[in-house]
Amino acid sequence: MSANQPTTSTPGLWRRFLNWLPDHVDRRVRVAAWISLVLEIAIVGTGGAVRLTDSGLGCAWPLCTPDSLFPTAQQSYHSLIEFGNRGLSFFVGLAAVAVIVLISQFRKQRRDLWALAWTVFAGVLLQAVVGGILVLFDLRPNLVSFHYIVSIVLVAVAAAFIARMGQAAGPRERVVPRWFAILTHISSFVLALTVLIGVLTTGAGPHSGDAEVTLRNGFDATLLEHVHSWPAYTLFALTIALVIGASSFAAQAPAVRRWAIGLLAVELVQIAVGLYQARNDLPPLAVGVHMVLAAIAVATMTAMVFQLKRPVTADA
Repeated sequence: MSANQPTTSTPGLWRRFLNWLPDHVDRRVRVAAWISLVLEIAIVGTGGAVRLTDSGLGCAWPLCTPDSLFPTAQQSYHSLIEFGNRGLSFFVGLAAVAVIVLISQFRKQRRDLWALAWTVFAGVLLQAVVGGILVLFDLRPNLVSFHYIVSIVLVAVAAAFIARMGQAAGPRERVVPRWFAILTHISSFVLALTVLIGVLTTGAGPHSGDAEVTLRNGFDATLLEHVHSWPAYTLFALTIALVIGASSFAAQAPAVRRWAIGLLAVELVQIAVGLYQARNDLPPLAVGVHMVLAAIAVATMTAMVFQLKRPVTADA
């Protein structure tokens, strides 16, 4: 290279990259946020597949074998399923990092989004640690339950980010009647209770994550199936009330009604799947679908909660 030939310096590339970053929520931020949410829900499904196919111990940790990070030809398909879930976790973390980078230029103006983005990333790191501990401790049921609950929380945080990124920063005011806001928060609590009891029910059931792991949480799975249905049907009734109630002020807050209808639709499918699995000895595929639908229900409820208020400066 001649002395007169121009070169591109690293500081110059860095400056161009900083200039490329958005200074407000634009399409790049929205796409990255949606990818992050979809991946958070997807890893609930792949994590369920690991458990429901008895692949929880398919790979050792942190390496799949003492000499290889990846599954080897000598291992069974269980190692591929387990490693596939680990591989997806990398992309979940990558999406979380992408969101953080994309909003970094306006983090002072949107501290709410900055905090939510970092919460997702911290949760991904926590999940990696918990996942490793699960393998080391032979899939202890309470640890498996905690692993799933953290995933559900991250789904909620990712959904909250999406809900907030479409709204301006600053003070917010309620756009729904007080009674409706209270009813929504009660419904969200009942949903959380339903998910929690569902996690305990699965932890008492036959799907331990490995054929040789028989340790369960000690609860009666049959009894918990019935207990699980109580808050589930209560939530369904509350959601019907939310849909009817939101119709009375649909012109002022149309998004609230749309999310309430979406939540009701998810619950209808969830109830159908729940009844099917309970009456057919908990087939793995049905249980996995039930787990993913729970995550979608949490995301939908979160989005609805964040529509109860709007920025004070916004037009009606």
